[in-house]
Amino acid sequence: MSAIANLVIAIIALMHLWFLILEMFLWDKPTGRRAFGLTAEFAAQSKVLAANQGLYNGFLAAGLIWGLLLGGIEGMHVKVFFLACVFIAGVYGGLTATRKVLWIQAAPAVVGLICVWLS
Repeated sequence: MSAIANLVIAIIALMHLWFLILEMFLWDKPTGRRAFGLTAEFAAQSKVLAANQGLYNGFLAAGLIWGLLLGGIEGMHVKVFFLACVFIAGVYGGLTATRKVLWIQAAPAVVGLICVWLS
């Protein structure tokens, strides 16, 4: 089960690295605008805010990767902490931005937490 937990966490980390790229570098490009349903005008006006948000997603990814690299009980604690952060961010985004965030961010974090606790 530990290998499955680590695979799920690695996928979540990769997702957050993709969110970083979308929000920091592609926000006002067609790919970013399409992903978030943005007009060109709104994307241009909110580009700096999105980049800041992307940076935070990068920190979440870094924390998950750190937990994977640490291994052992210390790594498990780090993984649980960052998965909880991902979950909280996903719930907040689901309540304030779009419900889609609950499925894209919060649900995978719950799956990851369950996998860690079962391993």
